[in-house]
Amino acid sequence: MATRTLPRAVRPVPLALRMQQASDRIAALHAQSAPAGPPRHALWQLDARPGEALFLMPGQLHFGDRAASLGTLLGSCVAITLWHPGRGLGAMCHYLLPSRPRSSGEPLDGRYGEEAMQALLLHIRGAGTEPHEYHAHLHGGADMLPGGSIPLLRVGERNIEVGRQFIERWGFQLQGADVGGGVPRSVGLLLATGTVTLRRGEGETAPGP
Repeated sequence: MATRTLPRAVRPVPLALRMQQASDRIAALHAQSAPAGPPRHALWQLDARPGEALFLMPGQLHFGDRAASLGTLLGSCVAITLWHPGRGLGAMCHYLLPSRPRSSGEPLDGRYGEEAMQALLLHIRGAGTEPHEYHAHLHGGADMLPGGSIPLLRVGERNIEVGRQFIERWGFQLQGADVGGGVPRSVGLLLATGTVTLRRGEGETAPGP
């Protein structure tokens, strides 16, 4: 199902923008320093109550059929949404960086795209389904640090590439993508219909997040 873009007049609230600006700054710091350790808790893989509108923070992931909707706010981070039209299963991951060096046996960390996607595949197979049965959307990867202190990191661009490779390699049905540029994005998935909503920020690119 194609992405339905909402009116441009709708903008993320300033507080949400500040939150996303902070998350992109954290991503940039991770990219130029030693690999971060595992998440502080196991809640990066979120559960949902029946009918819950679930909002994902950076590094979090959800898979299931209990939530009513999934949503997140993106800067240079990338979100992949998945929906199974026959089963009503929905998924979303929100990762900050494409990958990291990882020791054998080290727990998966949802802040890194390759590991978040491995977790998605485990959930997909655990539900008795296959990747090619899912509709996929790819969003985010904005250049939110123009003229910043570390412009060569290309965090958003690298995040986009990892997401595209994942979708193509495993044969997901790519229904829509809105990536790159210099604006934040608010993304939502309605599990009842598989509808993906997108709201794009306007105006000059803010530094961060």
